[in-house]
Amino acid sequence: RAYALFICIERGFIMIKIGIDAGHGMSTPGKRTPDNEREWYFNNIVLHAFEEEMKKYKGVETKRFDDYTGKTDPLPRVRTDSSNKWGADYFISFHHNALAGKWGYHGGTEIFVYEKASKESISFANALLPTLVSSTSLRNRGVKKGNLHMVRETNCPAVLIEVGFMDSCTDIDLLRDTKKLGNVGTQLAVATANYLKLSLKESEVTVTNKHQEVSSWAQEAWDWATKEGITDGKRPKDTATREEQI
Repeated sequence: RAYALFICIERGFIMIKIGIDAGHGMSTPGKRTPDNEREWYFNNIVLHAFEEEMKKYKGVETKRFDDYTGKTDPLPRVRTDSSNKWGADYFISFHHNALAGKWGYHGGTEIFVYEKASKESISFANALLPTLVSSTSLRNRGVKKGNLHMVRETNCPAVLIEVGFMDSCTDIDLLRDTKKLGNVGTQLAVATANYLKLSLKESEVTVTNKHQEVSSWAQEAWDWATKEGITDGKRPKDTATREEQI
């Protein structure tokens, strides 16, 4: 992206800083499901998966600005001031939504930017939204603008992601599934890396390539299918969609 490229040229080396935080804390009043499950717990699962996935890429570092234990809830001002001082180039705040604190059939996933957001903030949010929707399988509530501190007071493109509703009878199944919720964070990291045109570290490329090697028992059939044009000869370990099978 042009913004990321400007950063690299300005600094003379490729290193993009992404500030992140899990909204609120374990004891923040009101930030919980009707069954008393804490929002920070859900936020942290997504953030941790995002953080781990980003470690696979070159030219980027992440830093979180909440309390990683969840025991305290640093003020939003403290978080944004610290991020600005660190020199974050992008900022992502991970949250989960609520309507009235009572179970209902509302729901969906959305991304907020500041009401006077920069073009880059809007572009970043729009780039992440399709992945957020596909990885959650929740209703697309779109990119919205709001006067939220975390996207207003950061000195860089910033987004606040509301993964799903904690008081939704439809969304809660995803939130309670640690593996699926973690995958949301992983996929958002991949989308972020793609947006910023980041490359995998050499070790990760080697691992990826190794995982894509054709198994010995399938080699003969794979070669035949490639020769006949049934497959393009790539991604032997990937799952096939129904369209590809047909």
